[in-house]
Amino acid sequence: MQQKSVLFICGSLNQTTQMTRIADELKEVANCYFTTYYADGLLRKAAERGFLDFTILGGEFKNKSVELLKNEGRAIDWRGESRYYDLVVTCSDLIVPDNTRRSKLLLVQEGMTDPENLMYKIVRSLHLPRYLASTSMTGLSDAYDVFCVASEGYRKLFINKGVNPNKIIVTGIPNYDNCLMYCNNSFPYRHHVLVATSDARETFKYENRKEFIHKVLTIADGRQVIFKLHPNENVRRATDEIYRNAKDAIVFHEGNAHEMIANSDVLVTKFSTLVYTGLALGKEVHSEFPLQELKTLLPIQNGGASAANIGEVCKRLIATNYFFPKRFPKIKNTISTN
Repeated sequence: MQQKSVLFICGSLNQTTQMTRIADELKEVANCYFTTYYADGLLRKAAERGFLDFTILGGEFKNKSVELLKNEGRAIDWRGESRYYDLVVTCSDLIVPDNTRRSKLLLVQEGMTDPENLMYKIVRSLHLPRYLASTSMTGLSDAYDVFCVASEGYRKLFINKGVNPNKIIVTGIPNYDNCLMYCNNSFPYRHHVLVATSDARETFKYENRKEFIHKVLTIADGRQVIFKLHPNENVRRATDEIYRNAKDAIVFHEGNAHEMIANSDVLVTKFSTLVYTGLALGKEVHSEFPLQELKTLLPIQNGGASAANIGEVCKRLIATNYFFPKRFPKIKNTISTN
């Protein structure tokens, strides 16, 4: 029997590592290929000319994804153009390329979704392209066969937005399903206030960074403050701003943010999935989202079984001629979320 072919569409470094972990669960049943995130038509042209380097279609997001894939020796098929795929696994459905619609499609939730702000309401009411409202529109393409989500709380959130409940399976998501593992690390600082910044300004959203830094200093109340910059942020600008307003702070652009959180006493974020690492580890957390809401959405902590759970969904999808969501058995989580 000929081995199946599966294409993994990657994005940010977080999305790409999730894709590679899922692919490792399929080594015995499929040939796995990878590509960076891509689009068709005008978006493709804009990305090729560098106009979309602030998104996962280009810039540092794409460069770091390519570097990881090459360093790990992954088979790359740019834009998935070299063969037919029995299954495509994607990190986002804000854009669904035409050539993926010939295959079964599995969507994997990356992490936190953006709030349902004014742009979200405008895009939904006027049926504008989903990517204009960013990740607040996750899951609303209905172009996929299955949507693997982080928790029962997220399942309810997506259903409330209008996602077909028969297509959603709670599997957990890699990178956020075993936060205890980050406690075993070599990061040299402890008992600090860790600040995970956002790339709001790089993605044309408003942020008063000076005001945010002053809020952080109030929360810190004299404790050591460490800033972990968002991977997409303008490093020079962000660093200069921090040192002007918090001269004793420490700034990192690279490094494992999960480990920095594990060693901290307090985590401060605005809109970052990293907030879930802090909550899972019992840290004092400050976020723009209501904490009670975040606790209900917290990705299930199943000891790192999410990649295997999603891999099992992939195996069942490629083993069947047609997928009937209502008949798909529920996957039992290996560790309680309590």
